[in-house]
Amino acid sequence: MMESRIKRLATTLMAATTDREPLVQEQISQALCVLGQAEPEELLHCCDEYLRQHDKLAYPHRVIILKAMETVVRNNIDLLDKSTAKVVIFLASNEMTKSKEVIWEWQQAASNVLVAVGRRFVNKVMEEVLSKFQPGILPHYFVLQTFANLAAANVFGMVPFLNSILGTMLPMLGMAKQDHMKSVFCYALQHFSESIQEYLANLDQAPDPTVRKDTFSNEIFCAYEVLFNGWLQHREAKLRLAVVEALGPMSYLMPGERLEEQLPKLIPGILGLYKKHSEAFSISKSLSQILEASVGIGSRSLDGQLDGLLGTLHPQLCSPADPSVPLSAKNHTEVLRCFTVLACSFPDRVLAFLLPKLESSNERTRVGTLLIMRQIINSAPSQMEIKKPFILSFMKLPLQDSNNKVRRALVQVISAMAHHGYLEQPGGEALLEFLVRQCALPAGGDSGPPKKAPPDPEELTSDSVRSISINTLFLLSTTVDRMSHVLWPFLLEFVTPTPFTNALTPLCKSLTFLALKRQEEGEDGALIRYDLNANLPSPHALTTRLLVVSSQPYVGDGRGAAALRLLHVLRCSVHPALEQLWNKGIPLLVEHLEENTEKSLAQQEWEEKLLQFLQDSLAAVPDNAWSCPLVTEMCRQLSCYNGSHLEKNFLYKCIGTTLGACASKELVQKQLQELLETARYQEEAEREGLASCFGICAMNHLEETLAKLEDFVRSDVFKKSVGLFSIFKDRSDTEVEKIKSTLILCYGHVAAAAPRELILPRVEADILRNIFQYFHTKVLGIKVETKDLTLKLCLIRSLAMLCQAVARGKGPPGFVLARKAELVAHMVEFIRAEPPGRLRTPLRQRALITCTHLVPLEPPLSDPDRTELLDTCLASVLALPPLEQDNGGHSLENQVLYGDTLSALKDLLKSLLHRNLTPHGLQDMFAHLGPWIKSPREQERERAVELSASLLEFYLSKLNVSTVTPFYNLSLLLALFSPRCSDSLAGVRLRSVDCVHSLLYIQLCYEGFSRDHRDETVEGLKGLKKGLEEPDFTVLFHTCTTIAMVVGKRIPPDQLLNLLLALFEGLGDPDRNCSRAATVLINCLLKERGGVLQDKIPDIITIIHGKLEELDEEHLRKAAQQTVFILAAQHSSLVVSSLLGSPLPFDSHTCAMWRSLATDPALTSQILEQLLEKLSRDIPYQESRSFLLGPGAERVATALPLAATCALQELLSAPEAGPAVLGLYPALFGTLLLRLSCCLGVQLPKNLQGRDRRGHGAAARSLQPGSCAVETLRALLLRGGSEEVARAVGEAGGWELLASPERHHDGVALLARAMARHAGPRLPPVVKTLLPALGSAFDSQRVTTTAFFAELLSSNVVNDLILLETLLDTLTGRQKDSCLLVRMLALRGLGNIASGAPEKVRQHGPTLLASMVSGMDDKDDPHNLVALEAMASLAKLLEHLEERDVHSVLLHIAIRIRPFFDSEQPELRRSSIALFGSLARVGGAEGELFLEQVLHGLVTLLLHLQDPQPDVVKACKFALRMCGPSLGCEGLRDMFLNHLHQDRGLHFGEFLNHVCKHLMQSYPELLNRLVSTNLFYFKSPWGDIRAAAPMFIGFLVLHVEEEHCQQLDLDQLISALNLLLKDPVPAVRVKVAETLGRLVRIL
Repeated sequence: MMESRIKRLATTLMAATTDREPLVQEQISQALCVLGQAEPEELLHCCDEYLRQHDKLAYPHRVIILKAMETVVRNNIDLLDKSTAKVVIFLASNEMTKSKEVIWEWQQAASNVLVAVGRRFVNKVMEEVLSKFQPGILPHYFVLQTFANLAAANVFGMVPFLNSILGTMLPMLGMAKQDHMKSVFCYALQHFSESIQEYLANLDQAPDPTVRKDTFSNEIFCAYEVLFNGWLQHREAKLRLAVVEALGPMSYLMPGERLEEQLPKLIPGILGLYKKHSEAFSISKSLSQILEASVGIGSRSLDGQLDGLLGTLHPQLCSPADPSVPLSAKNHTEVLRCFTVLACSFPDRVLAFLLPKLESSNERTRVGTLLIMRQIINSAPSQMEIKKPFILSFMKLPLQDSNNKVRRALVQVISAMAHHGYLEQPGGEALLEFLVRQCALPAGGDSGPPKKAPPDPEELTSDSVRSISINTLFLLSTTVDRMSHVLWPFLLEFVTPTPFTNALTPLCKSLTFLALKRQEEGEDGALIRYDLNANLPSPHALTTRLLVVSSQPYVGDGRGAAALRLLHVLRCSVHPALEQLWNKGIPLLVEHLEENTEKSLAQQEWEEKLLQFLQDSLAAVPDNAWSCPLVTEMCRQLSCYNGSHLEKNFLYKCIGTTLGACASKELVQKQLQELLETARYQEEAEREGLASCFGICAMNHLEETLAKLEDFVRSDVFKKSVGLFSIFKDRSDTEVEKIKSTLILCYGHVAAAAPRELILPRVEADILRNIFQYFHTKVLGIKVETKDLTLKLCLIRSLAMLCQAVARGKGPPGFVLARKAELVAHMVEFIRAEPPGRLRTPLRQRALITCTHLVPLEPPLSDPDRTELLDTCLASVLALPPLEQDNGGHSLENQVLYGDTLSALKDLLKSLLHRNLTPHGLQDMFAHLGPWIKSPREQERERAVELSASLLEFYLSKLNVSTVTPFYNLSLLLALFSPRCSDSLAGVRLRSVDCVHSLLYIQLCYEGFSRDHRDETVEGLKGLKKGLEEPDFTVLFHTCTTIAMVVGKRIPPDQLLNLLLALFEGLGDPDRNCSRAATVLINCLLKERGGVLQDKIPDIITIIHGKLEELDEEHLRKAAQQTVFILAAQHSSLVVSSLLGSPLPFDSHTCAMWRSLATDPALTSQILEQLLEKLSRDIPYQESRSFLLGPGAERVATALPLAATCALQELLSAPEAGPAVLGLYPALFGTLLLRLSCCLGVQLPKNLQGRDRRGHGAAARSLQPGSCAVETLRALLLRGGSEEVARAVGEAGGWELLASPERHHDGVALLARAMARHAGPRLPPVVKTLLPALGSAFDSQRVTTTAFFAELLSSNVVNDLILLETLLDTLTGRQKDSCLLVRMLALRGLGNIASGAPEKVRQHGPTLLASMVSGMDDKDDPHNLVALEAMASLAKLLEHLEERDVHSVLLHIAIRIRPFFDSEQPELRRSSIALFGSLARVGGAEGELFLEQVLHGLVTLLLHLQDPQPDVVKACKFALRMCGPSLGCEGLRDMFLNHLHQDRGLHFGEFLNHVCKHLMQSYPELLNRLVSTNLFYFKSPWGDIRAAAPMFIGFLVLHVEEEHCQQLDLDQLISALNLLLKDPVPAVRVKVAETLGRLVRIL
């Protein structure tokens, strides 16, 4: 019986191999393998029988079975007996040879079976296969391939057969006519040869150790003759490659003398194939084997083939490996292997061939040659030892190569040479210098203009070469011990030359490592032996070089730290006296660099640290014999930094520092003279550096510095020759100007740096006189001012430095700069000469800065000079065009220049104001600024107000009032700035507020308050600024009102009239915003005086409305709305009636008038009550029947409630309505909510429909009754302090739901939930307002009220507010309501008690349970909606009900809900399953009674874990966790608790496997019941569940004990699975096949 079932299973699976789905085929194959693992012999016999009986089965399906057989044989080879092996061998042999044609996949599978069996039963296999290998008959293709694969798989078993096989096979070679047969003969010969080689190499393990190479030599040679002489020249490329692949291994086995005589033909024959094949790997591999075999027999004829070999192999390596060709890199490896063999045997000839190739013009030839040289140097060291000088001599030419690929290859060769001692030979230095040069290649690509991306993907960049060179240099320094004495101190020669600047970082790192290594070896005192190394740089040169490059520490991969570390290790070699200082100082400098980055490092601070370090070093070595050569060396190195301006500038500072420390005045003068003579004056950095040098030097040598500057001027440098022939010798005019600029700048730096007490006496006598002497050029005795920008800038900077020196001087008090007015006039001329419409140079800014420093000096400027200075500077800066209109103005440099220039102007104005810090001085300043503040050009206004704010803040900060003084011009200044708080520009608005703020505090100071006094009303102005960032007119109005109130409180009575007059003048401001602001300010100031209005309210309202339509000015609208408010305060009912009579929809003017009525709470309350009364008095809609609309009725909104709703919306949208709304909140809320319920689906009256579509007025709102009611209710919440409620409803999408006729009740629930959470205390009066609506004749009002109450019950607030009993009784009474939705919502509310008042559930348990059971049995419920609500509510209540109450209905409910488990409605499935879980939690105490229900539903719950609906899956997880304890199995309970988390993924297969294991351990008697339930789900409509059911059965079978298997009707089960194997879903079929494989356990 067992055999028949295994056979049946296997047959079922094999019959299913016709499935076209690859996954199903794979699973069938695995199932067959599982069966075979259990019963290998039985399965193999079944497969044999099936394949024999189904002879016509297509080969793709036979392949699946044969592959399964191969797996079973391979995994169970030791378990098979001979008879089974024989059956398998016979079947596979027949399958393999059944078709004479080659059918690759089928016959290969059969061949693989034979090879698998042959690993143990090789004799049986050979007996069968040899029967198909008869002499004189050409064998089947796969017979030969099987021989070949067997030879590879079982070497020791096959080699004894090979002699006879070869004997039989050799005559067949001539019979092979087809290419594929010839190829398989080659394949067999290749594997035979490789097997023989392996056998001979492992004779100690071989069964027959007497086997020798010559046993096979003759046969192999005979085969060789056929292959080489006959087949190698075939036109088919694949065949030629097969021949070549065979010839390589065969060459090892050929007789030595035969191989020797064949080489002259063999090697050329192989080499000739390179031209015929693009893929050369097989050729190269075979050739390397042939060469190794030839060398192994000591071949002499190889010598004659050498030229041909080298000539053919060399181009193979000259072609770069192609990444797209997989074997390309392997081909290179084999060719290099050939060169290794040849170089070991013929070193002289190989080198003689290779080295001249380095001179080739072809780049690839040079690269390939270097690649071979590296291989030879590494792999043939002994043969190359005596060739080192010869090789080195040929390496000189590649050193000059500019090709990046050649450079990289040469670097790799140098690395190999270093490891083998080449670089220690003469000539090695040139290679090292080449390596360092590659390290110095420009970083970031080649120098010169950027190139386009190279078309050659192999193209290398200089960066690549530089990177590999740097790595190579560091590796040679740190890992190759024999290189230490070669590299040290040789690498020091490359530190100072500028061509190697880019290599400094790797050089310094390598040198530091080598120096430290030598110190560890005990050579501390003699790191640098100058007596043995004449070419090394001096200690002064090294110090200067390393210190200067450290000034830009992050350039060149961080060369600053590397240079300092090298300087540190060389401290004793530089000077013994520096050891202690440098040992402490340099690590601190390095640490500073490591703590910073390129962005965070303060460059000036860093340079100061380095200069201080230099100064300390000079002080530590007081010997002039050391410092004098140092300064000489520094001056010598200046020319090395012509391309590095920053470093050259720093070097100048170093020279100044060193000269300052020199005691020899003669040396100082000599070096200063040399610097002046050799400087490159055309370069700005050079001028700056030289001036810095003179300034630093003047700190200690002022007299010598000034004297040298004067001497230089008197020299021939400025003299011009007249003769024609001297024109080329003299300096050009431009150069002379640059020299003058430099000298002027030098004077400025000298003045700034020299001791102040020494400078003051010489300011006018020497410095200014010389500066202006250089600046002015005389032509025929007349001064001509220069046009050179550089000269002007240098003059301005020098004067600024001079003024700063004078201002900070400690000289005689009251120092008077006699030429101050002249200097200011010069600056004014410079500023005036600048183009008014462009800002391109910093001249304006620098001149303004200089004026700022000049103004404080004595004597004071005259009034005309001051006026001229002010007007010129303001016009020069404020009149500039906007940045975006200036050409190139978007550049970062221009933006910075604009900002710096405006900042310089601010400083100048402050400096001027500080000289006259009085109201008169302030008025004078704003007399100049006033026109700019009112300018129609935005940029001019913005800049002027910015300046004004800064000036007023400065005035206030400096103000010191000793006696109460009238601030007589406060009104004029306030009138100037108050309207600007509404300017169209945000910047002007914000800064104008600052101006008003400062003016009011200035007034307080003049009234006698201290400067630190803070006034609350004035401080409030600062809070207005945030609202002014965006141009919102409401905010601007509020701002102006606030400012007017503050100003009204603070303005002195005597200035009020002036203020009003000035504001009236402001109505004509070109900026409309400012004119409107002036109106607002006037109205607010006049509010106390008011005006009398007419009594004819309707007429006045009409007139106001008409004016509002005519006029666009916002300030007039505001005034008119104010008038409406005043009228309403006196005649509210008349105003309301008039406004309600306005046409619907209200236009923007009417809306504005409604909103203006919300200003006063008392008035607003009256108006709201009147509107509520009008809203409740009339019916919400009228029903009209039309024959065009069928039997239904159309609902049309009534006019008065609609107008009242719109009016309420406008009133409630006004922020001022808040207090009034709070007082009427319950009435407003209830009325508007019920109004909303009656507006759903209601149409507009026909007379309004056209208007609503067209709109009416400038900003008409939507008039649709539903939308209007929703917006009004939302406005109530926002205005009534329920912002949180409104936000919560909005975030949940509640407003859209409220307006939807279909989902209105969901929106009401959201509203109720938000009210309970955020507005609980307001609920009792709201509930009281809504209760009467439950008896309403309108269904919509009953639905709305029930939905609101139902949701309230979910919150504990109803219990706290003593509303629970009322709401519970109310909803219980709704169970018989005629409206299904009301009944459903009532049940939902009763269920919500579990959330809102769980402690009350037990008290009302019987009533609640009765309602729920009644809901489940509701007969008027065709779509089970009431039942669904009842289930959901009961699930919530169960936890809180008395168990005795629940037990009475437990079974009734469980049985009632079970049909819903498989409902097609997902929500019914989810709710019923969730309720079942809740019942299981409560019903556990029922023991056996409820356990039966759990077991009955267990399979359903487990299978629905694969439900397509995620919510159903979550419900199943919950139900199973609840059912776990009832099952009485601790393992299952833990499984359900640990794995079935709600939001965590589940590996269903693994989980189900463990569940079935526990089920079969605890309930093995349920096997048949569980399987039967699963069989029911074989017809489930959901594919995932159909797939889960057979998997469930498979896992049950996997874990059931043998004694319980008889419960199953296996035949029925197999039939059902067989039927399901035809399911249209592939995943189902996969699981069925998997389960069929598992059934083997119970067979």
